[in-house]
Amino acid sequence: MSFTVWFPLLLLFLFLFMKIPVAFSLAFSTLVYFMFNSSSQPTDIMVQNMLSGTTSFTYLAIPFFTAAGVIFNYSGITERLMNLCELLVGKFAGGLAQVNIVLSALMGGLSGSANADAAMQSKMLVPEMERLGYSKEFSTVVTVASSCITPIIPPGIVLILYATASGVSIQEMFYAGYFPGFLIMVAEMALAGIQSRKRGYKPTRDRIGTAKEFAQNLKQSIWALFLPFGLIMGLRFGVFTPTEAGACCIVYALLVGALIYRTIHVKQLLPILRESVEATSGIMLIICASIAFGKFLTWERIPMIISEAILAICHTDWQFLLLVNILLAIVGMFFEGGAAMILLAPLLVPAAQSLDVNLIHFGIVMAINLTLAGVTPPFGAMMFVSTSITGCTFSGYCREVWPWIIMLFAVLLIFTYVPGIILFVPNLLMG
Repeated sequence: MSFTVWFPLLLLFLFLFMKIPVAFSLAFSTLVYFMFNSSSQPTDIMVQNMLSGTTSFTYLAIPFFTAAGVIFNYSGITERLMNLCELLVGKFAGGLAQVNIVLSALMGGLSGSANADAAMQSKMLVPEMERLGYSKEFSTVVTVASSCITPIIPPGIVLILYATASGVSIQEMFYAGYFPGFLIMVAEMALAGIQSRKRGYKPTRDRIGTAKEFAQNLKQSIWALFLPFGLIMGLRFGVFTPTEAGACCIVYALLVGALIYRTIHVKQLLPILRESVEATSGIMLIICASIAFGKFLTWERIPMIISEAILAICHTDWQFLLLVNILLAIVGMFFEGGAAMILLAPLLVPAAQSLDVNLIHFGIVMAINLTLAGVTPPFGAMMFVSTSITGCTFSGYCREVWPWIIMLFAVLLIFTYVPGIILFVPNLLMG
Protein backbone atom coordinates (compact mmCIF):
# COMPACT_ATOMS: atom_id res chain seq x y z
CA MET A 1 0.00 0.00 0.00
CA SER A 2 1.06 3.55 -0.71
CA PHE A 3 2.07 6.17 1.82
CA THR A 4 -1.29 7.95 1.38
CA VAL A 5 -2.98 4.80 2.68
CA TRP A 6 -0.67 4.07 5.59
CA PHE A 7 -0.39 7.68 6.76
CA PRO A 8 -4.06 8.08 7.86
CA LEU A 9 -3.83 4.76 9.72
CA LEU A 10 -0.67 5.87 11.51
CA LEU A 11 -2.30 9.20 12.33
CA LEU A 12 -5.30 7.41 13.82
CA PHE A 13 -3.18 5.35 16.21
CA LEU A 14 -1.08 8.42 17.08
CA PHE A 15 -4.20 10.43 17.96
CA LEU A 16 -5.62 7.58 20.03
CA PHE A 17 -2.30 7.22 21.86
CA MET A 18 -2.49 10.96 22.61
CA LYS A 19 -5.99 10.30 24.06
CA ILE A 20 -7.75 12.48 21.53
CA PRO A 21 -11.45 11.46 21.47
CA VAL A 22 -12.16 8.58 19.09
CA ALA A 23 -14.66 10.52 16.95
CA PHE A 24 -12.19 13.35 16.28
CA SER A 25 -9.33 10.92 15.69
CA LEU A 26 -11.35 9.05 13.06
CA ALA A 27 -12.66 12.21 11.39
CA PHE A 28 -9.29 13.95 11.08
CA SER A 29 -7.51 10.80 9.86
CA THR A 30 -10.18 10.32 7.20
CA LEU A 31 -9.96 13.99 6.19
CA VAL A 32 -6.20 13.62 5.65
CA TYR A 33 -6.81 10.65 3.34
CA PHE A 34 -9.33 12.54 1.23
CA MET A 35 -7.02 15.56 1.04
CA PHE A 36 -4.11 13.44 -0.21
CA ASN A 37 -6.39 11.73 -2.71
CA SER A 38 -8.40 14.78 -3.70
CA SER A 39 -7.81 14.13 -7.41
CA SER A 40 -9.74 10.86 -7.33
CA GLN A 41 -11.93 11.16 -4.20
CA PRO A 42 -13.32 14.65 -3.48
CA THR A 43 -13.56 15.69 0.17
CA ASP A 44 -17.30 16.20 -0.31
CA ILE A 45 -17.65 12.42 -0.23
CA MET A 46 -16.35 12.34 3.34
CA VAL A 47 -18.99 14.83 4.48
CA GLN A 48 -21.74 12.95 2.64
CA ASN A 49 -20.73 9.68 4.26
CA MET A 50 -20.61 11.21 7.72
CA LEU A 51 -24.09 12.68 7.30
CA SER A 52 -25.46 9.34 6.07
CA GLY A 53 -24.92 7.94 9.56
CA THR A 54 -27.42 10.38 11.01
CA THR A 55 -30.11 9.44 8.48
CA SER A 56 -29.85 5.66 8.84
CA PHE A 57 -33.11 4.10 10.02
CA THR A 58 -31.19 1.31 11.75
CA TYR A 59 -28.99 3.64 13.76
CA LEU A 60 -32.08 5.42 15.10
CA ALA A 61 -32.45 2.47 17.48
CA ILE A 62 -29.50 3.76 19.50
CA PRO A 63 -30.92 7.15 20.58
CA PHE A 64 -34.34 5.56 21.08
CA PHE A 65 -33.13 2.88 23.47
CA THR A 66 -30.78 5.32 25.20
CA ALA A 67 -33.61 7.76 25.85
CA ALA A 68 -35.82 4.92 27.11
CA GLY A 69 -33.13 3.95 29.64
CA VAL A 70 -32.90 7.53 30.92
CA ILE A 71 -36.69 7.74 31.30
CA PHE A 72 -36.79 4.48 33.25
CA ASN A 73 -34.25 5.88 35.69
CA TYR A 74 -36.41 8.96 36.22
CA SER A 75 -39.52 6.83 36.66
CA GLY A 76 -38.14 5.08 39.75
CA ILE A 77 -38.26 1.65 38.15
CA THR A 78 -34.59 1.03 38.95
CA GLU A 79 -35.25 1.30 42.69
CA ARG A 80 -38.25 -1.05 42.43
CA LEU A 81 -36.19 -3.60 40.53
CA MET A 82 -33.51 -3.39 43.23
CA ASN A 83 -36.10 -4.21 45.90
CA LEU A 84 -37.24 -7.21 43.85
CA CYS A 85 -33.64 -8.42 43.50
CA GLU A 86 -33.19 -8.25 47.26
CA LEU A 87 -36.25 -10.42 47.80
CA LEU A 88 -34.80 -12.97 45.37
CA VAL A 89 -31.11 -13.15 46.33
CA GLY A 90 -30.68 -11.10 49.51
CA LYS A 91 -30.52 -14.27 51.64
CA PHE A 92 -27.33 -15.53 49.96
CA ALA A 93 -23.81 -14.76 51.21
CA GLY A 94 -22.85 -11.23 50.19
CA GLY A 95 -26.51 -10.24 49.86
CA LEU A 96 -25.96 -6.77 48.41
CA ALA A 97 -23.24 -8.03 46.05
CA GLN A 98 -25.77 -10.56 44.73
CA VAL A 99 -28.38 -7.82 44.37
CA ASN A 100 -25.82 -5.74 42.44
CA ILE A 101 -25.27 -8.56 39.93
CA VAL A 102 -28.92 -9.51 39.41
CA LEU A 103 -29.92 -5.86 39.05
CA SER A 104 -27.43 -5.48 36.18
CA ALA A 105 -29.05 -8.44 34.43
CA LEU A 106 -32.50 -6.90 34.81
CA MET A 107 -31.23 -3.49 33.73
CA GLY A 108 -29.82 -5.00 30.53
CA GLY A 109 -33.19 -4.67 28.92
CA LEU A 110 -33.50 -1.06 30.06
CA SER A 111 -30.20 0.83 29.89
CA GLY A 112 -28.35 -1.22 27.26
CA SER A 113 -25.08 0.45 28.24
CA ALA A 114 -22.32 -0.96 30.47
CA ASN A 115 -21.01 2.49 31.36
CA ALA A 116 -24.50 3.75 32.27
CA ASP A 117 -25.12 0.71 34.44
CA ALA A 118 -21.72 1.02 36.15
CA ALA A 119 -22.33 4.71 36.90
CA MET A 120 -25.84 4.15 38.24
CA GLN A 121 -24.95 1.27 40.55
CA SER A 122 -21.77 2.96 41.74
CA LYS A 123 -23.99 5.79 42.99
CA MET A 124 -26.84 3.64 44.32
CA LEU A 125 -25.33 0.47 45.72
CA VAL A 126 -21.64 1.00 46.53
CA PRO A 127 -22.28 3.49 49.39
CA GLU A 128 -24.84 1.10 50.89
CA MET A 129 -22.45 -1.85 50.53
CA GLU A 130 -19.73 0.12 52.32
CA ARG A 131 -22.18 1.04 55.09
CA LEU A 132 -22.85 -2.67 55.68
CA GLY A 133 -19.14 -3.50 55.95
CA TYR A 134 -18.13 -4.39 52.39
CA SER A 135 -14.74 -3.03 51.35
CA LYS A 136 -14.75 -0.19 48.84
CA GLU A 137 -12.52 -2.21 46.50
CA PHE A 138 -14.74 -5.29 46.53
CA SER A 139 -17.90 -3.20 46.08
CA THR A 140 -16.39 -1.34 43.13
CA VAL A 141 -15.12 -4.49 41.41
CA VAL A 142 -18.48 -6.25 41.78
CA THR A 143 -20.20 -3.21 40.27
CA VAL A 144 -17.78 -3.05 37.33
CA ALA A 145 -17.92 -6.82 36.69
CA SER A 146 -21.72 -6.94 36.90
CA SER A 147 -22.02 -4.12 34.35
CA CYS A 148 -20.53 -6.55 31.78
CA ILE A 149 -23.90 -8.28 31.69
CA THR A 150 -25.84 -5.19 30.65
CA PRO A 151 -24.71 -4.80 26.98
CA ILE A 152 -25.15 -8.51 26.24
CA ILE A 153 -28.81 -8.57 27.22
CA PRO A 154 -30.97 -6.74 24.64
CA PRO A 155 -31.23 -4.00 23.69
CA GLY A 156 -27.47 -3.62 24.15
CA ILE A 157 -26.12 -0.87 21.92
CA VAL A 158 -23.02 -2.88 21.00
CA LEU A 159 -25.32 -5.60 19.55
CA ILE A 160 -26.99 -3.03 17.29
CA LEU A 161 -23.62 -1.70 16.15
CA TYR A 162 -22.34 -5.17 15.24
CA ALA A 163 -25.52 -6.10 13.38
CA THR A 164 -25.37 -2.88 11.37
CA ALA A 165 -21.65 -3.22 10.59
CA SER A 166 -21.84 -6.91 9.61
CA GLY A 167 -25.22 -7.01 7.90
CA VAL A 168 -26.77 -9.65 10.19
CA SER A 169 -30.23 -9.44 11.72
CA ILE A 170 -30.53 -7.19 14.80
CA GLN A 171 -33.44 -9.38 15.84
CA GLU A 172 -31.26 -12.52 15.90
CA MET A 173 -28.50 -10.67 17.76
CA PHE A 174 -31.05 -9.68 20.40
CA TYR A 175 -32.23 -13.28 20.77
CA ALA A 176 -28.65 -14.55 21.03
CA GLY A 177 -27.78 -12.23 23.92
CA TYR A 178 -30.21 -13.52 26.55
CA PHE A 179 -28.76 -16.92 27.45
CA PRO A 180 -25.07 -15.88 27.58
CA GLY A 181 -26.07 -12.87 29.71
CA PHE A 182 -27.90 -15.18 32.12
CA LEU A 183 -24.91 -17.55 32.38
CA ILE A 184 -22.50 -14.68 33.05
CA MET A 185 -24.85 -13.56 35.85
CA VAL A 186 -24.81 -17.06 37.40
CA ALA A 187 -21.00 -17.26 37.21
CA GLU A 188 -20.61 -13.86 38.85
CA MET A 189 -23.08 -14.74 41.59
CA ALA A 190 -21.10 -17.92 42.33
CA LEU A 191 -17.80 -16.02 42.62
CA ALA A 192 -19.37 -13.25 44.71
CA GLY A 193 -20.81 -15.91 47.05
CA ILE A 194 -17.44 -17.65 47.46
CA GLN A 195 -15.58 -14.41 48.20
CA SER A 196 -18.32 -13.13 50.52
CA ARG A 197 -18.28 -16.29 52.64
CA LYS A 198 -14.50 -16.03 53.01
CA ARG A 199 -14.76 -12.40 54.11
CA GLY A 200 -17.82 -12.74 56.29
CA TYR A 201 -20.12 -10.54 54.20
CA LYS A 202 -23.56 -11.37 55.50
CA PRO A 203 -26.88 -11.71 53.67
CA THR A 204 -29.27 -8.76 53.85
CA ARG A 205 -32.19 -11.11 54.61
CA ASP A 206 -32.55 -14.30 56.61
CA ARG A 207 -34.87 -15.88 54.02
CA ILE A 208 -36.24 -15.50 50.52
CA GLY A 209 -39.19 -13.15 50.37
CA THR A 210 -42.63 -14.53 51.16
CA ALA A 211 -45.37 -14.90 48.56
CA LYS A 212 -47.06 -11.78 49.96
CA GLU A 213 -43.84 -9.75 49.71
CA PHE A 214 -43.28 -10.93 46.15
CA ALA A 215 -46.84 -10.08 45.21
CA GLN A 216 -46.50 -6.57 46.60
CA ASN A 217 -43.17 -5.96 44.89
CA LEU A 218 -44.25 -7.46 41.57
CA LYS A 219 -47.19 -5.10 41.56
CA GLN A 220 -44.66 -2.26 41.48
CA SER A 221 -41.98 -3.78 39.23
CA ILE A 222 -44.09 -5.79 36.76
CA TRP A 223 -44.14 -2.83 34.38
CA ALA A 224 -40.36 -2.94 34.10
CA LEU A 225 -40.20 -6.73 33.83
CA PHE A 226 -42.74 -6.65 31.03
CA LEU A 227 -40.42 -4.63 28.80
CA PRO A 228 -37.85 -7.35 27.86
CA PHE A 229 -40.67 -9.87 27.42
CA GLY A 230 -42.64 -7.48 25.23
CA LEU A 231 -39.50 -6.74 23.23
CA ILE A 232 -38.93 -10.43 22.46
CA MET A 233 -42.56 -11.13 21.56
CA GLY A 234 -42.92 -8.00 19.46
CA LEU A 235 -39.81 -8.81 17.43
CA ARG A 236 -40.69 -12.51 17.18
CA PHE A 237 -44.14 -11.90 15.70
CA GLY A 238 -43.18 -8.93 13.55
CA VAL A 239 -45.14 -6.31 15.46
CA PHE A 240 -42.25 -3.86 15.08
CA THR A 241 -38.70 -3.63 13.80
CA PRO A 242 -35.79 -3.17 16.25
CA THR A 243 -35.76 0.57 15.52
CA GLU A 244 -39.52 0.85 15.99
CA ALA A 245 -39.10 -1.15 19.22
CA GLY A 246 -36.86 1.63 20.55
CA ALA A 247 -39.53 4.25 19.83
CA CYS A 248 -42.17 2.05 21.49
CA CYS A 249 -39.95 1.74 24.57
CA ILE A 250 -39.81 5.54 24.91
CA VAL A 251 -43.59 5.83 24.77
CA TYR A 252 -43.98 2.91 27.16
CA ALA A 253 -41.47 4.35 29.65
CA LEU A 254 -43.16 7.77 29.60
CA LEU A 255 -46.61 6.27 30.14
CA VAL A 256 -45.40 4.10 33.03
CA GLY A 257 -43.56 6.97 34.71
CA ALA A 258 -46.27 9.59 34.18
CA LEU A 259 -49.51 7.64 34.59
CA ILE A 260 -48.72 4.60 36.75
CA TYR A 261 -45.88 5.60 39.08
CA ARG A 262 -46.57 9.34 38.74
CA THR A 263 -42.87 10.11 39.14
CA ILE A 264 -42.37 11.91 35.81
CA HIS A 265 -43.73 15.42 35.42
CA VAL A 266 -43.63 17.96 32.61
CA LYS A 267 -40.77 19.89 34.24
CA GLN A 268 -38.58 16.76 34.06
CA LEU A 269 -38.89 16.38 30.31
CA LEU A 270 -36.11 18.88 29.61
CA PRO A 271 -33.56 17.14 31.93
CA ILE A 272 -34.55 13.80 30.39
CA LEU A 273 -34.01 15.19 26.89
CA ARG A 274 -30.68 16.72 27.88
CA GLU A 275 -29.35 13.49 29.41
CA SER A 276 -30.53 11.47 26.43
CA VAL A 277 -28.78 13.82 24.00
CA GLU A 278 -25.57 13.79 26.06
CA ALA A 279 -25.58 9.99 26.25
CA THR A 280 -26.31 9.57 22.55
CA SER A 281 -24.21 12.31 20.96
CA GLY A 282 -20.84 10.71 21.68
CA ILE A 283 -21.90 7.41 20.15
CA MET A 284 -23.45 9.06 17.08
CA LEU A 285 -20.33 11.19 16.49
CA ILE A 286 -18.22 8.03 16.52
CA ILE A 287 -20.67 6.34 14.14
CA CYS A 288 -20.61 9.27 11.67
CA ALA A 289 -16.81 9.43 11.68
CA SER A 290 -16.43 5.65 11.45
CA ILE A 291 -18.73 5.46 8.40
CA ALA A 292 -16.47 7.86 6.52
CA PHE A 293 -13.39 6.01 7.78
CA GLY A 294 -14.98 2.74 6.69
CA LYS A 295 -15.35 4.07 3.14
CA PHE A 296 -11.64 4.83 3.06
CA LEU A 297 -10.89 1.28 4.26
CA THR A 298 -13.23 -0.23 1.66
CA TRP A 299 -11.79 1.78 -1.25
CA GLU A 300 -8.30 0.67 -0.31
CA ARG A 301 -9.40 -2.97 0.18
CA ILE A 302 -7.94 -2.98 3.69
CA PRO A 303 -10.61 -5.39 5.08
CA MET A 304 -9.75 -7.88 2.35
CA ILE A 305 -6.01 -7.47 2.95
CA ILE A 306 -6.47 -8.05 6.69
CA SER A 307 -8.76 -11.00 6.02
CA GLU A 308 -6.19 -12.59 3.71
CA ALA A 309 -3.44 -12.02 6.29
CA ILE A 310 -5.51 -13.65 9.04
CA LEU A 311 -6.39 -16.60 6.80
CA ALA A 312 -2.71 -17.07 6.00
CA ILE A 313 -2.04 -17.50 9.72
CA CYS A 314 -5.25 -19.24 10.81
CA HIS A 315 -6.28 -22.33 8.87
CA THR A 316 -9.13 -23.41 11.18
CA ASP A 317 -12.00 -21.65 12.87
CA TRP A 318 -10.70 -22.37 16.39
CA GLN A 319 -7.33 -20.77 15.58
CA PHE A 320 -9.12 -17.74 14.14
CA LEU A 321 -11.40 -17.35 17.18
CA LEU A 322 -8.44 -17.62 19.56
CA LEU A 323 -6.53 -14.94 17.63
CA VAL A 324 -9.60 -12.67 17.59
CA ASN A 325 -10.11 -13.07 21.33
CA ILE A 326 -6.51 -12.08 22.02
CA LEU A 327 -6.75 -9.12 19.63
CA LEU A 328 -10.04 -7.86 21.11
CA ALA A 329 -8.82 -8.24 24.69
CA ILE A 330 -5.94 -5.89 23.85
CA VAL A 331 -7.87 -3.45 21.68
CA GLY A 332 -10.77 -3.30 24.14
CA MET A 333 -8.48 -1.92 26.84
CA PHE A 334 -7.83 1.18 24.72
CA PHE A 335 -11.14 1.59 22.87
CA GLU A 336 -14.65 1.98 24.19
CA GLY A 337 -16.64 -1.13 23.24
CA GLY A 338 -18.94 0.57 20.74
CA ALA A 339 -16.10 2.35 18.95
CA ALA A 340 -14.04 -0.84 18.76
CA MET A 341 -17.02 -2.76 17.38
CA ILE A 342 -17.60 -0.19 14.63
CA LEU A 343 -13.94 -0.28 13.61
CA LEU A 344 -13.21 -4.00 13.88
CA ALA A 345 -16.41 -5.75 12.81
CA PRO A 346 -16.05 -4.82 9.09
CA LEU A 347 -12.39 -5.95 9.22
CA LEU A 348 -12.96 -9.32 10.91
CA VAL A 349 -16.31 -10.45 9.52
CA PRO A 350 -14.94 -11.32 6.01
CA ALA A 351 -12.37 -13.67 7.59
CA ALA A 352 -15.06 -15.22 9.81
CA GLN A 353 -17.25 -15.83 6.75
CA SER A 354 -14.36 -17.46 4.90
CA LEU A 355 -13.90 -19.93 7.76
CA ASP A 356 -17.67 -20.60 8.03
CA VAL A 357 -17.93 -19.11 11.52
CA ASN A 358 -21.56 -18.35 12.35
CA LEU A 359 -21.83 -14.55 12.30
CA ILE A 360 -24.40 -14.39 15.11
CA HIS A 361 -22.11 -16.48 17.33
CA PHE A 362 -19.13 -14.37 16.25
CA GLY A 363 -20.97 -11.13 17.04
CA ILE A 364 -21.83 -12.19 20.60
CA VAL A 365 -18.23 -13.33 21.18
CA MET A 366 -16.99 -9.93 19.98
CA ALA A 367 -19.54 -8.08 22.13
CA ILE A 368 -18.67 -10.05 25.28
CA ASN A 369 -14.92 -9.71 24.71
CA LEU A 370 -15.01 -5.96 24.15
CA THR A 371 -17.25 -5.54 27.19
CA LEU A 372 -14.93 -7.60 29.40
CA ALA A 373 -12.04 -5.44 28.26
CA GLY A 374 -13.79 -2.54 30.01
CA VAL A 375 -13.10 -4.31 33.32
CA THR A 376 -9.41 -4.82 32.65
CA PRO A 377 -6.69 -2.45 33.88
CA PRO A 378 -5.10 -0.15 32.94
CA PHE A 379 -7.62 1.47 30.57
CA GLY A 380 -10.97 -0.30 31.10
CA ALA A 381 -13.85 2.14 30.47
CA MET A 382 -16.20 0.83 33.19
CA MET A 383 -13.26 0.70 35.61
CA PHE A 384 -12.67 4.43 35.16
CA VAL A 385 -16.39 5.25 35.44
CA SER A 386 -16.87 3.38 38.72
CA THR A 387 -13.58 4.25 40.43
CA SER A 388 -14.11 7.95 39.73
CA ILE A 389 -17.52 7.77 41.44
CA THR A 390 -16.66 5.49 44.36
CA GLY A 391 -13.20 6.92 45.09
CA CYS A 392 -11.57 3.48 44.86
CA THR A 393 -7.83 3.70 44.19
CA PHE A 394 -6.36 2.20 41.04
CA SER A 395 -4.02 -0.06 43.05
CA GLY A 396 -6.88 -1.25 45.25
CA TYR A 397 -9.00 -2.04 42.21
CA CYS A 398 -6.15 -4.00 40.59
CA ARG A 399 -5.61 -6.13 43.70
CA GLU A 400 -9.29 -7.06 43.85
CA VAL A 401 -10.20 -7.54 40.19
CA TRP A 402 -7.99 -10.43 39.02
CA PRO A 403 -10.22 -13.36 40.17
CA TRP A 404 -13.10 -11.71 38.33
CA ILE A 405 -11.05 -11.21 35.15
CA ILE A 406 -9.95 -14.86 35.17
CA MET A 407 -13.52 -16.08 35.69
CA LEU A 408 -14.99 -13.81 33.01
CA PHE A 409 -12.44 -14.76 30.36
CA ALA A 410 -12.89 -18.47 31.21
CA VAL A 411 -16.62 -18.04 30.54
CA LEU A 412 -15.75 -16.22 27.29
CA LEU A 413 -13.65 -19.17 26.10
CA ILE A 414 -16.55 -21.54 26.76
CA PHE A 415 -18.86 -19.33 24.69
CA THR A 416 -16.21 -19.10 21.98
CA TYR A 417 -15.84 -22.84 21.47
CA VAL A 418 -19.37 -23.99 22.32
CA PRO A 419 -21.47 -21.92 19.88
CA GLY A 420 -24.62 -23.87 20.77
CA ILE A 421 -24.85 -21.88 24.03
CA ILE A 422 -25.14 -18.62 22.12
CA LEU A 423 -27.30 -19.99 19.31
CA PHE A 424 -29.74 -21.85 21.59
CA VAL A 425 -32.37 -19.08 21.84
CA PRO A 426 -32.13 -17.91 18.18
CA ASN A 427 -32.52 -21.51 17.01
CA LEU A 428 -35.45 -22.00 19.40
CA LEU A 429 -37.30 -18.87 18.31
CA MET A 430 -36.28 -18.65 14.66
CA GLY A 431 -36.18 -22.36 13.85
